[in-house]
Formats: sequence, C-alpha cells, structure tokens
Amino acid sequence: MPALIPRPTEAAFPPGHFTLDHHTTVRLGAGTETAADLLRSLLAPATGLPLRPSPDGPFTLALDPAPGQLGDEGYALTVTPDAVLLRAAHPTGLLRGIQTIRQLLPAQALSAAPQPDTGWLLPCADITDVPRHPWRGAMLDVARHFQPVSYLRRYVDLLALHKISVFHLHLTDDQGWRMPIAAYPKLTEIGGHRAESQQGPAGTGTYDGTPHGGSYTRTELADLVRYAAARGVTVLPETEMPGHVRAALAAYPALGNHPGRTLDVWTRWGVCDTVLGVHDEALDFCRTVLDEVMDVFPSPYIHIGGEECPTAEWTHSPAAHHRMAAEGLPNAQALHGWFLGQIGDFLVRNGRRPVGWAETGAELPLDFTVMTWREAAHTLAAARRGHPVVNAYHRTTYLDYARSGDPHEPPAQPGAVVDLRTVHAHDPVPAEADAEAAGRVLGTQAQLWTEFVTTPAHIEYLTYPRLCALADRGWSGTTDWTDFRTRLSDHTVRLDALGIPHHP
Repeated sequence: MPALIPRPTEAAFPPGHFTLDHHTTVRLGAGTETAADLLRSLLAPATGLPLRPSPDGPFTLALDPAPGQLGDEGYALTVTPDAVLLRAAHPTGLLRGIQTIRQLLPAQALSAAPQPDTGWLLPCADITDVPRHPWRGAMLDVARHFQPVSYLRRYVDLLALHKISVFHLHLTDDQGWRMPIAAYPKLTEIGGHRAESQQGPAGTGTYDGTPHGGSYTRTELADLVRYAAARGVTVLPETEMPGHVRAALAAYPALGNHPGRTLDVWTRWGVCDTVLGVHDEALDFCRTVLDEVMDVFPSPYIHIGGEECPTAEWTHSPAAHHRMAAEGLPNAQALHGWFLGQIGDFLVRNGRRPVGWAETGAELPLDFTVMTWREAAHTLAAARRGHPVVNAYHRTTYLDYARSGDPHEPPAQPGAVVDLRTVHAHDPVPAEADAEAAGRVLGTQAQLWTEFVTTPAHIEYLTYPRLCALADRGWSGTTDWTDFRTRLSDHTVRLDALGIPHHP
C-alpha cells in the first residue's frame, strides 16, 4: 500500500499504473472546474503538464450526489492503466481526492521547481475515503509574532495536503493586533507594534525584548480566505475579548476600565490583567470589530477567545458595578459570562456560530461551540452540557511544547514534552462518552502559540511531523502506531520535497 497520510478508509492497489504526460487531458463534469484548476496549479510547477480539458479525456472529475455515504468531504478514486476517475458528492470531496493523487504520485510532484526527468506514474488504485471528524484544525498565532501573508498561503497549502479542514488564525492578543478595522485605525497603527522591553532579553523567561510589528490589509485577508477555500480549507478568525486585549487598550484606553491610563502593547507573555470594560462603548467596539471580521471571513464559525479573563479590574470599576446592578449580577466574576452572552447573541443574530476557549469547561453560554484545552475532562463535560466541542487538550495538541526532551531542541513553551506518539494517541472523543455526547464532538485541532516562535522555519519544525499524526487521527480514527510510523517514514520524502524541516 502506498504510504498515504491520512490513511484512507478503504483502499486496494492492484498492479499497474496510469501515466500522466503532456497528452493527458481531463474530462470535467458539471461543477468540477474549481477542482480542475487546483489540480493543474498544484501539479504544474514540478511536472509542467498542461492537463487540458477535453470531453473525452481519460482523467475524469465528476460530481455525483447519488453516493450519499461520501458526505461533504468523502471521495472515490479509481485508477486503472487506461483511466482515472475521481468522484465525490460535494466539490470539497474532489479537493480532498486531489491531495491523495498528489501523494500517490512520485514525491517530486510536490516540488516547486521543474522536475524534467521524472516519470509521472499514478499507481492503480481503488479508494473510498470518508473522514471520521469534520473538524480537523490547525491554529497559528500571528499576534505574538507576525507572519507575512505569503507564508500563510504556504501554511494553507501544507494543511490542505494533509486534509486539514480548518485554519484557525489567531489575529489579536495582548502583544499585537493584526487585522485592520476601519472605524478604529489605531488598532494596527499602535496596537500592531510593540517596543523593546527593558525587562529581559528576547526569547527568554516571560519577556520579549525585541521590537516587533506588522498587520495585514483587508485585501490580503480576503485573498487568503479565497485561496484557502479553493483548497477546501476554512479560515476561522479569532479576535480576543474581553481579555487578552492589551494591544487594543494601548490604542484606545477608553475601552478599558481606566480610561485615563496610558498602556503599551504588552511585551510580556502570560495572562495580562487589563481587560475590556463592560460599558456600552466597549460593547459597541466589539460589535464593530466583529462586523468587519464577518465581512472578511465567511466562516460559519467566529472565534472570540473568551478565556483567561481576570476580573480584578471589574471588581474596582464603578462602571462595572453599575452594570452588575443593572443586570442583577451577583459579582464581578458573573460579568464574564454576561459579556460573552452579549457577544455570542450578536453573532447568532448575524447567522454565525460563536466559538470560545473553555477554561473551566462550564463558563460559556450554550450557543457557543467550545474549544476545550485546559483539562481532558472538560471535553466530556461540555458535550454533556449540549455544546458542540472541538477537543484541543493542550497536553496532546499544543505544538508550541517541545517535541522531544533533547537538550538541543529550540526554545519552546515551558511544560511537558508533547511528542509524536502523544499526538497520535489522542482520541478527540472521550472513552466515557455515550453516543449523544460523542456525536457533539466535532473533532480536534492543533495549536501553535508563538511566544518563542519567530520564523516560518521554526513554525514548520514544530508543526511537522506532529500535525501528520493529528491529521491521521482526525480523518482516519484509530490507526495502529506501527502502521502510522511506517507510513510516516515514507511520507517524510514528501516533506523533504516541500522543504519542511522535520524530526529524523
């Protein structure tokens, strides 16, 4: 069996191969044009093959709603010595099948440079493939350390190769605000840049001593969304509120609980105690930001963070006490759930589904989709409460932790090692879940927070091959560790062709 990651649901590989060459043409069924464009654009750099459309081409792309068992992402691929047929019930399924075709071809097909002396042989195959979980995500934090949009497109390409369905883009935090908001231009003008810290050297302890900045244009983000969609990847935006907003408060102090205070964009890591106020101006700010977020990102889900929100400022704020009295809330801690309820309701009324991090497993309103991260038991607790859940347990999915105990590993988040086998062993569905609770687990997601990660090379060193393990588990369900390692051993040739640093 060719080494495919993730592993297909059903696959057989009879003898023989189909040869792709300059004479190969593609027969396009109705609605398959986008998939054909992707096939050509992905294969052209290495192969130079035009793959022109033809009504009698031997390579066929077809949409067939009849095989309902394929769902939105499943596909069926048949390769014989004389023909290739890729069919799906939904256009996204064709995009998934194209990534399988890329993996079946020689690894040189993934190269960005021409490979003129390679024979493009596609092994005969009969594959039916359907994912176990619809949510197979990867989160990249560009708030702590900005990455250019050109790299984000490469990041999307690598996700698509591994059939990752969600690119979670963490756009704002205490240390930086990366998305422009027309009504609040200082968010990027001031909040997008942090100065040199006098507290400690760069990359050590809890401080970042290096000046840093950057932001995207609205056009760049909209183009990224389209680029990802053409590859079957949904971009999920995250703009943090009501905590993790120090960069926003540096730009607009009146949004906080001490309007006369001057703040800097935070140069520390960890949890900052400055949070948004709960007065009308702060809520209007959040709604305005989310209006623009929804304009740029068509994702059905919108992430607002919501976790790690200290309430000390609310405890001492007259405006917060006025809000508590008006809403009949018992204390400042109750303002957190009230605030999230206001924002969640706004998103629901606009046809979107709010997403938040669950810090305790019980603090989010019921219309939120929950990302559980702090404790493994929170996934089951949230599902039993009725939430759709994405299992992002930090001890199995946080790729900013070191991937081995080797003392020569680059700087990483302090904490336990999250090695390849740990990621592969992570089942998003708790063993104790009954059928109803299990059905609410949408899937899983990897996270890469970038306090200690500044470059694309470092991002990819930490991400791969661990994301291969998460992709395999999220798409294929339980796979044997030895089988996965065998397939990964062959898959590393593809990572090499893509220029990805990875574990030996």
